[in-house]
Amino acid sequence: MRTARLAAGALAALLALAGCAPGPALEDRGAVTAPPGDSHRLTVGSAGFTESELLARMYALLLEQAGYRTTLLTVTNRELYEPALENGQIDVVPEYAATFADWLNAKVNGPDAPAVGSPDLAATMSALRRLAAPRGLTVLDPGRAVDQNAFAVTAAFAAEHRLTTLSDLGARGVPVRLAAGDECVRRPYCAPGLRKLYGIDVTAVDPKGVGTTQAKQAVRSGQDQLVLTTTTDATLDDFGLVLLADDKHLQNADHIVPVVNRARAGSARVTRTLGRLNEVLTTADLADLNERVDSWRRLPEDVARAYLVAKGLLRP
Repeated sequence: MRTARLAAGALAALLALAGCAPGPALEDRGAVTAPPGDSHRLTVGSAGFTESELLARMYALLLEQAGYRTTLLTVTNRELYEPALENGQIDVVPEYAATFADWLNAKVNGPDAPAVGSPDLAATMSALRRLAAPRGLTVLDPGRAVDQNAFAVTAAFAAEHRLTTLSDLGARGVPVRLAAGDECVRRPYCAPGLRKLYGIDVTAVDPKGVGTTQAKQAVRSGQDQLVLTTTTDATLDDFGLVLLADDKHLQNADHIVPVVNRARAGSARVTRTLGRLNEVLTTADLADLNERVDSWRRLPEDVARAYLVAKGLLRP
């Protein structure tokens, strides 16, 4: 869902524009053995989509209030920003627990390594921290907000069949055509999992992408009955769609987690500062913030600041 779009050569240019001094080479591994650090200048990374930018801007605003000078840097490719995070060119980035755990696991153990992300948050966090620590990264505590894969139907379809959960859909025995990415045919969290865990009669996968306008329009029109999207999708109401609860926990624990370069941003002050947001921000809050940017066309900076002020986390 979070795809790469930035050419490799662009990272060096972006880092230069941001005024970041080069960090230690990965071969030096200086950041790996260094104790927790506290640089006064921190670069906060964003992965380039609305939600990541909102989180990064909230991190930056809170860190500035705590006395740091911050720079925001957008690098829409994990293959680029994760090494930059390791070597100190990026200091802080918002991540997703299960997704990042599986990405690091594949990087360390190969693409065919068994997945370590799971619906169990504690097990996922344990695996993630075990993989991150040798790379000089500290994974802070997960927040309340979760951006997971999710499935939606029209409100009319839900009312007709008395649906609130995926278990309800399986129990009713209603055949559904699923609008999703083409990988949904084989991914365990998608069509195979719906069939196996919930007993849902998925008759076909319509390859229209994850949460795309085309996918949601197909469900609204009745061409498809179920769409794969995310728990923080800001446009469901626009299409008359409602989420069905994943009551048997098919999806992995993709809680929002700040990840920091330990040598530059591993201090207790950074942990406390970012932890204040994690204690407040919910999945519903994040969906609302996404909507304000994506549907209402508000600026991410303004939306992020207004939320923090409203929650008492930032001085007006």
